[in-house]
Amino acid sequence: MESRTPAATAARDEPWLEVTGSPDLAAWLARQEVSLAFTTYQTGKLFLLGCGPTGGLSVLERTFNRAMGLWTDGRAMWLSTAYQLWRFENLLAPGVLHEGHDRCYVPLVGHTTGDLDIHDVAVDGDGRVVFVATGFGCLATLSDRASFTPLWRPPFLSGLVAEDRCHLNGLALVDGRPRYVTAVSRSDVVDGWRDRRRDGGVVLEVPDGRVVAEGLSMPHSPRWHGDRLWLHNSGTGEFGFIDPRGGRFEPVAFCPGYLRGLAFVGDHAVVGLSRSREAKTFGGLALEAELARRDTEARCGLLVIDTRTGAVAHWLRVEGLVRELYDVGVLPGVRRPMVLGFKTDEIQRTIAVGPEGVL
Repeated sequence: MESRTPAATAARDEPWLEVTGSPDLAAWLARQEVSLAFTTYQTGKLFLLGCGPTGGLSVLERTFNRAMGLWTDGRAMWLSTAYQLWRFENLLAPGVLHEGHDRCYVPLVGHTTGDLDIHDVAVDGDGRVVFVATGFGCLATLSDRASFTPLWRPPFLSGLVAEDRCHLNGLALVDGRPRYVTAVSRSDVVDGWRDRRRDGGVVLEVPDGRVVAEGLSMPHSPRWHGDRLWLHNSGTGEFGFIDPRGGRFEPVAFCPGYLRGLAFVGDHAVVGLSRSREAKTFGGLALEAELARRDTEARCGLLVIDTRTGAVAHWLRVEGLVRELYDVGVLPGVRRPMVLGFKTDEIQRTIAVGPEGVL
């Protein structure tokens, strides 16, 4: 009853990637009329997950160097990569299928920003893309004549410099405006956040910079949903929410992996899991001890969590070369999406003609 989609290479006897879904995952996607997207920056992949023609999972991947921050509304997508920010558009007309796919996302516009270490990406109520420039510790947007335009930075940062001082990483919009951000620490020295990974994490309110919550362990992926501020306390492996008035983190579920990426489908949260790194960044966190106590290991993949109970309703395991995910997006009204990359000539031969204009 499991859905397995191996992607093999001629040079290896074993598949470089194996995706295994829980028995009802594909049917749940179909019932909810959604597909999922997620990024794997370590191997530079954008994955699209939908329903196949026979009712199983449809899994499609394309290569984008250090794919990280992801935003989508089903029609368009924004994706941050190593030194660029890409806008994708669906080129299929409503009701039109291409090789069985009901969406075909094409990278139409690429903005070269340089290596800002862009993490979360969102589109505000005015249609402006806003992103977390983690290297500079600020919120930013695109510029016509510069690499980026800074919009806001935490009040504890004394300057706008490319030193990744506090590891600002997450962004939540409320009513179409940037409202909450997450940072691993309040450090104001180069790379200082690494010294406070266990308990230095904060949630800040934008624009006043008020500390909404503190004492967190490497918080990520804040999202406003159902009048609650949800996020990951990644260093402890806990998914939960914060009441901005009281500032207390309320765990809803423990997840067996390092958490990044969060999106919602009704009362269900889709969260991204990563396997632990051997490097110091992930080492020594409470997550390691909790995994050992539960006699399990960190895994890579997705969990679909019922936010009302904390129970895992569905899951996806990603095994092979992919060890770390960063972001997750929901494609509403999409059954089986595809996306074009740059490694084949497929993108060269794909042309969509718009309506005739007037000179």
